Amino acid sequence: MEYHQSYPYSNYDFQSQTSHLHADQSDHYLTSVPILQSVPSLISQSHNQENQPTYHHCLTTLQGHNSYISSLTISGNFIYTGSSDREIRSWKCNPYFESNNENLSADHCMVSAGKGAVKSLAISGDKIFSAHQDHKIRVWKIENNKLDHLRYSRLATLPTLGDRAAKLLMPKHQVQIRRHKKCTWIHHVDTVSALALSRDESLLFCFMGSNAQMAVSLEDERVYTGSADKKIKVWKKELGEKKHSLIATLEKHNSGVNALALSSDGCVLYSGACDRSIVVWEKIDSEGNMGVVGALRGHTKSILCLAVVSDLVCSGSADQTIRIWRGVARSYSCLEMLEGHKGPVKCLTATVDHCNTSDTSSYLIYSGGLDCDIKVWQVRNACIRDMKCMIHETVILEGEILLRKWKYDGRIM
Repeated sequence: MEYHQSYPYSNYDFQSQTSHLHADQSDHYLTSVPILQSVPSLISQSHNQENQPTYHHCLTTLQGHNSYISSLTISGNFIYTGSSDREIRSWKCNPYFESNNENLSADHCMVSAGKGAVKSLAISGDKIFSAHQDHKIRVWKIENNKLDHLRYSRLATLPTLGDRAAKLLMPKHQVQIRRHKKCTWIHHVDTVSALALSRDESLLFCFMGSNAQMAVSLEDERVYTGSADKKIKVWKKELGEKKHSLIATLEKHNSGVNALALSSDGCVLYSGACDRSIVVWEKIDSEGNMGVVGALRGHTKSILCLAVVSDLVCSGSADQTIRIWRGVARSYSCLEMLEGHKGPVKCLTATVDHCNTSDTSSYLIYSGGLDCDIKVWQVRNACIRDMKCMIHETVILEGEILLRKWKYDGRIM
């Protein structure tokens, strides 16, 4: 597997930006700024009225971390979480199997307790890649020694000593990171904040910078990076080239970009920022260039994380809520607002609920927050032919319908 890294800033800008971020890197992304007004809203009142009602509930809450959850991913029957106290934990959990939260929370094990807060996780086959605040990427091997019982061992730390030594003496591998300082391009000079794998999992991309974010299109191998400079940069490896190069810069947010997510076909990019808005970008030509379509508004504080599953977009915010959005023909609506976390929602992932036996669409949403909890939610469409629903409450902000709550047999759904 090859290993690529991206710098959010170039040359002298890198020094000034990282110095500023290190001064307050613990919570600068939680600071909300005035809502982004320059982009038109994509929330349609008519679409909200026609939407099939959905309902949600929290299946379980997993507890075990002593510090906030900073990263979360799923592989097979296991959930992997990383926290700011340097721990990586794995959780074996079927949310339908047991309703006792204590038993579920006990069914987990420690993968590692290393050096540096865990910022991001990625999994490829039997390997776990973890990015850390101490400028390192660590590789862990998953070993299955018993039925559904896993053991973990550390394989390597990236970049390896051999990689650094091989490039140390050759001038072509030197890059300028400060006015009077150079180092090899493979050397990490800041917190590794984001990891992503290519479609064939032969490339591991890493992005450095405080709370920097990254998304990789599995269709055309484009890499999208967002950071505190308010910009989203687009990188692509041209035919015949060995390295990715910058091909475009997307600018619309008026604050630092905290989250990025791509649709499954790579044609739609979602970006969330401290301006409390989710900007929707779509490919506008045959070259794959992105253009702004509009924005999704409803959160009252910074957008911290995004996840896409099927036709749903999930957003987590510093306002301690998760919103579920669905869009049809550039018309979006907020289907649900999930409430339960006692702190900002820092990370999200979502999957199709394959355990659901009904004929309705069902999804599982996994969320980690600054309250140290991991919550598992089920969101699914209500079966209209089996119930009579009525609108119970409509939430309106600045003339836009943001959320409808439906009532059936006295229950709020």
